[in-house]
Amino acid sequence: MDDEVGFTRLLKLNLEKTGEYTTRVINDSTQALEAMRTFEPDLALLDIVMPDLDGGDLVAQMKLDPVLKKIPVLMLTALVAQRETGGKPTERGDLTMIAKPVSLPTLLAAIAAKLES
Repeated sequence: MDDEVGFTRLLKLNLEKTGEYTTRVINDSTQALEAMRTFEPDLALLDIVMPDLDGGDLVAQMKLDPVLKKIPVLMLTALVAQRETGGKPTERGDLTMIAKPVSLPTLLAAIAAKLES
């Protein structure tokens, strides 16, 4: 879930190209919760800064839902710089934050680690 259509399109293409993932893209945060209930993802990639509901708001609402609270979340954000994280995911509580722009190998490793935990 990200409001940047070009970014989500590229992310979807790259993830599906691996043959490991099926993705669903939502660019409107007000539709994200219902889309997750319908699609039942193994993992959610959320941007922090979005119009209407931001990523933090979505995570808070997910935690109130008996089904959605079980979905692991990776937060993709431009609020954290690559130089601040050393290009690696950063843990904040039960959330993993990844600085944008993110390389595909870094993202794939973060997804794999989140799915294993």
